[in-house]
Amino acid sequence: MVPSQPDLVVYLVRHGRCALNAEGVLRGRLDPDLDEVGRSQAHALAERLKEVPIDRIVSSPLLRARRTADALAATTGAEVEVEGAWADRDYGPWAGHRPDDVAALFGSVDAAPGVEPRAAFNARALEAARALARSASPTSVVAVVSHDAVLRAVLAGLVAELPDDPDAIELSTGSSSRLELRDGSWRVTDLNTPPEGPGGAARVSSGPRS
Repeated sequence: MVPSQPDLVVYLVRHGRCALNAEGVLRGRLDPDLDEVGRSQAHALAERLKEVPIDRIVSSPLLRARRTADALAATTGAEVEVEGAWADRDYGPWAGHRPDDVAALFGSVDAAPGVEPRAAFNARALEAARALARSASPTSVVAVVSHDAVLRAVLAGLVAELPDDPDAIELSTGSSSRLELRDGSWRVTDLNTPPEGPGGAARVSSGPRS
């Protein structure tokens, strides 16, 4: 029996590397371009996904995401839609600082003044995913290019077999994760696949979470 088509397929793409990734600091709303490694990751990702019938590409407005989305658009022919709800978490004055240094001052990054509250941030990320599902055409394939914190919050909130704690999910720069929506429930069929394709990245098949 041929399995039915999912109602929606979403590729969650983490942007390619930028200098702030390499430095290990909080990025937030800082807006660097991709570095040389990041540009290579974006092009490798675009080559890997060029045969996927992507209908739409939705991108965070930040430059590192838009550059990655542009590379994907060049190989798939899909247009890029910029959506502010997919922007990185706002770390306020602590963007550009090392997480451990911020935690040493306040106990955690979450407790630092001026940081977008964790609950509000998680709710924003999940609503962005749900709004995407509401707006998508039946059986469409959408790529979302966003940020580590955003994508981990979406995965933790939607997929039952993944950890409830977003910090327990690892996503590499330039990676993609494939989600399917069927009858209102989500499952992940590929997790943290690197730009060049499978080979060392985690691959899971999990149950749904509404």
